[in-house]
Amino acid sequence: MQPLAGYRILDLTRVLSGPFCTQLLGDLGADVIKVESPEGDTVRNQGDSRDGFSWYFAGFNRNKRSIVLDLKTDKGRAALTALIKTSDAVIENFRPGVMDRLGFGRARLQELRPGIITCAVTGFGADGPYKDRPAFDFIAQAMSGFMSATGAADGPPLRTGLPISDLVTGMYGALGVTAALLGRERGGPSPHVDVSLTNSMISLLAYLASNYFAAGRVMPRAGNDHPIAAPYGLFETADDPIAVAPNDDVFFGRLMDALGLPEAKADPDFASNHLRVANRARLNAMVLTKLAGAGADHWVDALNKAGVPCCRVNDVAGVFADPQVQSQQMALTIQHPAHGEMTVLGFPMKFSEGGCDIRRHPPDLGEHTGEILAELGLEA
Repeated sequence: MQPLAGYRILDLTRVLSGPFCTQLLGDLGADVIKVESPEGDTVRNQGDSRDGFSWYFAGFNRNKRSIVLDLKTDKGRAALTALIKTSDAVIENFRPGVMDRLGFGRARLQELRPGIITCAVTGFGADGPYKDRPAFDFIAQAMSGFMSATGAADGPPLRTGLPISDLVTGMYGALGVTAALLGRERGGPSPHVDVSLTNSMISLLAYLASNYFAAGRVMPRAGNDHPIAAPYGLFETADDPIAVAPNDDVFFGRLMDALGLPEAKADPDFASNHLRVANRARLNAMVLTKLAGAGADHWVDALNKAGVPCCRVNDVAGVFADPQVQSQQMALTIQHPAHGEMTVLGFPMKFSEGGCDIRRHPPDLGEHTGEILAELGLEA
């Protein structure tokens, strides 16, 4: 039995952060009902498609049933009301205040379904001077300080290549809803959960925040170098670059031994990590000289055998060709009854039993409208 089997999640989200949140809950067994407007989730029309079906949409909407409701109509709102009465949690990513204007604010939801968990996914949070501003991933990366830490020291701030604020916020939302459901089961309250793109990104500032709190110091961008560890980063070999991550004295010693650099181990300029960071340029030059003597495959093998974290820099094709990734089943093939075979990402959480599973294909728009309305005793 899956951990969230028996719970019904009403998904009033679209685009990415909210759908990723509800997909995670569905992967864990919840019955997720995705409520879409007659136009459908905008992501249905984005990304590469096959047979007219967006695989971008498919990547964030498996394990859901789709119902089309026009919430501008009395019948649409009546159907949503009936759904709320059968749900354990409602998750939405409208701007603050939209649910109230639709007639489904938190107080109304509690009247319809006492004890229901509510979760709002927003750009900046439920209150504060920016709560009504529009926001997307790029804005959250910029405002949160995350972008300021990404890129070369002499270059501009850069966003990450993926919409990380949407993805992290989705995970926080799924965690928050799961925790709220567990707390309710234990006799606690039925709270409202608020997760925002900007707060989620700020929570990832890690040592950038702790160093600022401790010393008031804003750390500069360091590119592929690690701001507080050396030698650590991307290094060229005789053919392709490799990632090397010896983050303490033990790993540093292993790296120097593997590279045949006993003089570096004995050099007082490299006696501590703090000193190695201060003398990074000279140390990196020594490492690069040694790495130039062989190719990436040689060094990945040699350094890992020496106990030094090291790997190639894969592109996406390289990721799914990697034998370790394949052994972890991080790409799964499923059958869609209308669109044939499709490949989706696998599960990062591995359970010994009763964990994640794909029970439902990503739905066509309104695929389950009749089915769900019949369950509610309503006519299509």
